[in-house]
Amino acid sequence: MKFKLAIIAALFMAGSAQAAEIIDVHRDANCGCCKDWVKYLQANGFEVRDHVENNMSAVKQRLGVAPRLGSCHTGVINGKFVEGHVPVAQILELKQRADLLGAAVPGMPSGSPGMDYGQPAQAYQVIGLTTAGKDVVMADYAAQ
Repeated sequence: MKFKLAIIAALFMAGSAQAAEIIDVHRDANCGCCKDWVKYLQANGFEVRDHVENNMSAVKQRLGVAPRLGSCHTGVINGKFVEGHVPVAQILELKQRADLLGAAVPGMPSGSPGMDYGQPAQAYQVIGLTTAGKDVVMADYAAQ
């Protein structure tokens, strides 16, 4: 019986030892939706390194976020930018996409992660920025 318990405990510990995805989030101290997006990431298993910034424009410029893709906060995961309220599915997809420098949800559409304040969800797209500087649609989210 002790042997069976030891095996079960070892299997449990091995499964729980998986490392969480680490994402650095750069945000303004006074932005409530940025904090909500951080909570969304944490609820989905991400380890968030939260960086409060005084100059988000400089952060975005340094990370190569094109102004047309801008939103309120910027994440960095595996060397790629995550601009705005990007859903977890597209953040994880970045790992599989060597052709992309990052992903963005331009603006702050209601209904996107961190912007779900009980208002009707707007349609929005997740845009990937290719290494050639082109925008590609990674996902379409419908209005509700």
